[in-house]
Amino acid sequence: MAKKNAWAPPKPWSDIAPLLVDVAMGRKPADMVVRNGRWVNVHSGEVISGTDLAIVAGRFAYCGPDASHAIGDKTRVVDAAGRYLVPGLCDGHMHVESGMVTVTEFCRAVIPHGTTSMFIDPHEIANVLGLPGVRLMHDEAMAAPINVYVQMPSCVPSGPGLEQAGAEISPSDVAEAMTWPQIIGLGEVMNFPGVAANDETMVGGIRETLKAGKTVGGHYASPDLGLPFHGYVAGGPQDDHEGTRPEDAIARVRQGMKAMLRLGSAWYDVASQIKAVTESGLDPRNFILCTDDSHSGTLVNDGHMDRVVRHATAQGLNPITAIQMATVNTAEHFGLERELGSITPGRRADFLIVANLAELQIDEVYARGQRLAQGGRLSVEIPPYEYPADARDTVNTGRTIAAADFDIAAPSGANEVRARVIGVVENQAPTRALEADLGVRDGLVEMDRRNDVCQIALVERHRGTGAVVNGFVSGFGYVKDCAMASTVAHDSHHMIVVGTNKQDMALAANILSDVGGGVVLVSEGRQLALVEMPIAGLMSDERAEIVAQKAAELTRAMQDMGCSLNNAYMQHSLLALVVIPELRISDAGIIDVTKFEKVDLFL
Repeated sequence: MAKKNAWAPPKPWSDIAPLLVDVAMGRKPADMVVRNGRWVNVHSGEVISGTDLAIVAGRFAYCGPDASHAIGDKTRVVDAAGRYLVPGLCDGHMHVESGMVTVTEFCRAVIPHGTTSMFIDPHEIANVLGLPGVRLMHDEAMAAPINVYVQMPSCVPSGPGLEQAGAEISPSDVAEAMTWPQIIGLGEVMNFPGVAANDETMVGGIRETLKAGKTVGGHYASPDLGLPFHGYVAGGPQDDHEGTRPEDAIARVRQGMKAMLRLGSAWYDVASQIKAVTESGLDPRNFILCTDDSHSGTLVNDGHMDRVVRHATAQGLNPITAIQMATVNTAEHFGLERELGSITPGRRADFLIVANLAELQIDEVYARGQRLAQGGRLSVEIPPYEYPADARDTVNTGRTIAAADFDIAAPSGANEVRARVIGVVENQAPTRALEADLGVRDGLVEMDRRNDVCQIALVERHRGTGAVVNGFVSGFGYVKDCAMASTVAHDSHHMIVVGTNKQDMALAANILSDVGGGVVLVSEGRQLALVEMPIAGLMSDERAEIVAQKAAELTRAMQDMGCSLNNAYMQHSLLALVVIPELRISDAGIIDVTKFEKVDLFL
């Protein structure tokens, strides 16, 4: 059973407004006073020196030049010593499961980096366990020491007719979720052709969200800014993080959407799109920074939203503007500007003490008036959260996988074939639709390792059908006999296996079946690296630091096999994502995402 929530959010502003007034007026003492700081005011865009903060009951009561009137015998006084007081950072769109860890462990990893609010879309677990899986993560989010809001997954499966996930989400499921306390809106609406075509499932989910007065998240993964884009916007999505070009950000903002610019472990879309602000002069208040997907190694070693803010500043943004994009802009977008996103009276006392604003050097992290981290380390104990048994043992391939399952038969009599090949694009989610001439031996199509064409397979893992779909992929650069398998395979989360050797591919698949999911790399019959993820085959039950260490071992092993891609595991995990162009693999076959249809492997 889960532990009781030791990190309850503060009482509503409406309930404690008289107390806030009394503290602001000096009639009652504050719980804590922070003195002599430089107030980064994201509403006015100023840095105001000589500022004090008075905090009571987890909220700011006074922000001004002198809070000595709020200091009592039991008031804790913190000397900011001229350092900057920055609002706690908000991640406007992300998936906890991509960190390979639970919500609690994700929080432990990002709190020292200044993240105090997250807006999570648990559509990974929804694809495996359906609405009950979403509820599990929702309830864990409620027990978190920081603000974790949940967007109800909208597209399960993400591409109806193009894949079969482990579960489905219906408009009635969306309506039920909108009554849960921590649900903030609808998660990324990935089926953009369905929205433009008035598909009833898409229309129904958006309708229930808008009726509840909550935010509809967007996901328009197409470069076409013509009528399909306009139809999509008219359907209700209010933000989008799938842009990769300046014109993408401009188009979204002009249509009243928020342009979400992401910097995750493998998606580098801030630098190109921020030009809409720095060069085209668009209003920065309509831009939001987010991560989308960050893996555990990035979180532990490189950072989270602090990393994104630093990166945005390096692109020429004023540091305060970059901070606005990661605080008040996000809060306002989700209707939480009276709760989060700024250091102002009544808001939750989520703030950072920062030594250097441009470099965002974070000395201390506070959430709800409590110090959670100092000097880059947690200063509180955050116990693990226990998931029930029915969230485990979800990898069911139905049988032992054999090397022959990865044989690709050539058309009768062919000595050579021209095949479709999924082309990996480094640091971006889209793939390229490539073609390659491949040889045939004994009736089977061969890989072309000299030209970086190896095999990819999808092993069905939800219903135990034993089905295996085969294809080809290019871009990993493997030069040795090896195979990597993962049960994290956005969005339907079957098992994806990529390899240069069929025996290794079979071994990798069977290892994951035995451990209940995760990611594994093998070579010549030996296991080189393994990250076990027994919770829905998506998340580890170990500490984030341990998972990050195992992930680092995986990265090193992939590099030893010849792969030089930045965060190649993340690229691997998206090869079945049938809503982002151009070419993908699913349990239905090879999918042309420019046409949203299944195509033959051979041309």
